[in-house]
Amino acid sequence: MHVTSTDMQNNFGKYLKFAEAREEIIITKNGKAVATLSSFPEGGHNLLKENASAYETSYARVSYEEFLELSKASDQRFELIDGTLYNLASPSFQHQHTVHELHGLFYGWFKGKSCTPLTSPFDVTLEKRAGNTCVVQPDLVVICDKDQVDEHGKYQGTPTLVVEVLSPSTRSRDVIQKLDLYRACGVQEYWIVDPMKKQVTVYIFQDKEIADMYYYANTVGSFAASQVFNGLHISMSELFT
Repeated sequence: MHVTSTDMQNNFGKYLKFAEAREEIIITKNGKAVATLSSFPEGGHNLLKENASAYETSYARVSYEEFLELSKASDQRFELIDGTLYNLASPSFQHQHTVHELHGLFYGWFKGKSCTPLTSPFDVTLEKRAGNTCVVQPDLVVICDKDQVDEHGKYQGTPTLVVEVLSPSTRSRDVIQKLDLYRACGVQEYWIVDPMKKQVTVYIFQDKEIADMYYYANTVGSFAASQVFNGLHISMSELFT
């Protein structure tokens, strides 16, 4: 991201937040690059972890408007949850293989139906409460409100079903923050897929509360089943090949 020295002086706090999220800020003066603002390398090894690295800014919470500005100017991908920026790094082979298998199974089942499964990168914008707009890129979503895609091709609705595939760097966020986010924002069903333990946990939400939870292990002949989409059964042995 390139910013002028004047803009940097007037908005240092904002750009500090961006730098803490691992965005390199190149400062220009009279059209020439003169300096950079970047995060301190301590803890930078987290970028080597599988799917994402989180950096909670110490300066202040990141607003939705700041998130949009950063996303538009940066080549990197970010999520915004409860005012915290998360830098999405490249996933591992195991993670992507699981997503690929899962999408193939979902695609086959939903083909010809009114709902559509889509994989990341795909922005989902959720209003958790007034003044707290969150933007996430779930590994897989099933959307049934395709009329909520605006004229710019941006989805503004709420997925019926969301799937997150765990990796070491995202486990706590997927199990805690995103579980709370999807529950509070009207998602009906949330699958947490663990490729390391070869298990699937399915949460059912009703009236923005957890109504039920189902756990599926990778045993002979076992299937993970949707409670919202009657007849959607995913073979555990196919998923974790």
